[in-house]
Amino acid sequence: MSIGGSSSGEWVLLSYRMPREPSSPRIALWRKLKRLGVAQISDGLVALPADARTREHLEWIADEAVQGGGSAAIWIARPAALAQERDLASAMAEARAVEYRAVLETAAAAAELPEAERVPVVRRLRAELQRIGRRDYFPPPEREEARRAVADLHRSVETRAVER
Repeated sequence: MSIGGSSSGEWVLLSYRMPREPSSPRIALWRKLKRLGVAQISDGLVALPADARTREHLEWIADEAVQGGGSAAIWIARPAALAQERDLASAMAEARAVEYRAVLETAAAAAELPEAERVPVVRRLRAELQRIGRRDYFPPPEREEARRAVADLHRSVETRAVER
């Protein structure tokens, strides 16, 4: 597993505060952060490996926090100890591994379904792999396993269609 999203090991951090009420802007912001796959360092402080894309995403979210009546600041930082960086990366990889394992379980269950029922499952799993991939900064071994399982399921549907 390579550590850090950039060769320098820099991370982009978002420090934010949101008012408790109304809760919808705070909840919407947190959902966006989850979709990005951030590492939660502490309450109101999240991190992503630094690159132009992750920095831009967190800048947008910072703007939303301010528009929602809160405050936000973006920082570029480097952990003082390599162990801290490894812990962040490992936690992020494990979070993605859990998601990939769910895909594997769904693909295995779908393999037992009649062909017509497998088609929408294949579509849904392919889309899910894309969503997970967008927040997969430190790919765990489960990524390739999930991709293979979905590809095998897809081939099983395509093979049946060709045989007809």
